[in-house]
Amino acid sequence: MKRLIETLKNIWRIEDLRARILTTLGLVLVYRLGSFVVLPGIDPTQLGALKQQTADGLEGLLDMFSGGAFSNASIFALGIMPYISASIVIQLLTIAVPYFQRMQKEGESGRKKMNQITRWLTVLITAAQGPSYLFSLRQTLDASAFVLPGTFFNISSVIILSAGTLFVMWLGERITDKGVGNGISLIIMIGIIARLPHALMGELAYKLEQQGGGLVMILVELLILVFVIMGAIALVQATRRVPVQYAKRIVGNKQYGGVRQYIPLKINAAGVMPIIFAQAFMFVPLMLGRFNPESSSNFIKVFSDYGSFWYNVTFAILIILFTYFYTAVTVNPTQMAEDMKRNGGFIPGVKPGRKTVDFLDTVMSRITLPGSIFLAIIAILPAGARLIHVNSQFAAFFGGTSLLILVGVVLDTLQQVESHLLMRHYDGLMKTGRIKGRAGSASSI
Repeated sequence: MKRLIETLKNIWRIEDLRARILTTLGLVLVYRLGSFVVLPGIDPTQLGALKQQTADGLEGLLDMFSGGAFSNASIFALGIMPYISASIVIQLLTIAVPYFQRMQKEGESGRKKMNQITRWLTVLITAAQGPSYLFSLRQTLDASAFVLPGTFFNISSVIILSAGTLFVMWLGERITDKGVGNGISLIIMIGIIARLPHALMGELAYKLEQQGGGLVMILVELLILVFVIMGAIALVQATRRVPVQYAKRIVGNKQYGGVRQYIPLKINAAGVMPIIFAQAFMFVPLMLGRFNPESSSNFIKVFSDYGSFWYNVTFAILIILFTYFYTAVTVNPTQMAEDMKRNGGFIPGVKPGRKTVDFLDTVMSRITLPGSIFLAIIAILPAGARLIHVNSQFAAFFGGTSLLILVGVVLDTLQQVESHLLMRHYDGLMKTGRIKGRAGSASSI
């Protein structure tokens, strides 16, 4: 406790870090307040049916991602997921379309162009999802809940929902630039945390209603949850170290002396992005089913239930595929080999150049496979928790997207805070070693 108090004092002494934390808290507060602002033209006292519908299933998961804004018929109801979907499309285009490949290689100017295209694509996606959400509201709520029905309400609501998503995206960018951590990830995490107390109280009430053994089962579930969290932390931090021999002095073609260092290759270099990407794809059937819920096909019904067998199989396969995809985008063996050669380094037993590239690519492929499988297993654990009669809202925290996002974002944010402390020659946040986030042990998100 004494060390914690001293660490908090050190954080407060660093003016830049203090300003960043306060900015982050202020922007997060704006986001949370906005999630309770109901769309104009809807009676907030008649949202009970919507809250009941989003208490379970895939819509409950979508509501958790939006921090309850979805079930509140809020101006932020669509949340940040349209932006995530737009980012997925743009990143896929960087592989398939030469124009986007050239743009990606242009450095900062190319990144700004791609961000601008992503924003415009986000507007198009929200403009498409807005009518779907309003149609779902009409199917769920009583007609008296709509104070201003008609064309004007539909058009204005779609505009407001689109503006709300863009504003949330802007808040995330401001947190990234002026605050602590990755803003988009933090916004998703805050929405998840906001649902945790309600889910925990619901599970506690559910277990206490049972005839005996309720408290014991709660303790067992919490113990299982702790082990799952430890597994998620291990997955985020796990690395394989590849030895690299660097020359102290190079004369002509000869190297004299040498020092051995290691390249830490992450078992899960993609972090939680494969989960977020896969989840965005799994929301598509739900969006399609809203337009005509009465005649929805069995395909849409099966893939709108996150506890179904085929939903979880498809979800796991998508996570594995996206893990490989995102690792290929973020980890460049060719660039790593060129950097080593430029600095007089080589991997013992491997020739510099193409052989080094092939070696690093092989290593990444081999370590990514178990990492992606473990990631998929953790992601589908909530379905297993529901089989042992865990409340569906609380089961979402037994692994799945929510737990991995919480673990990954918390570790990355704490790592960034620790880097500020260490730069000012203060002690880190832990007694032994440094916090390792998804981006490695020495860099933030």
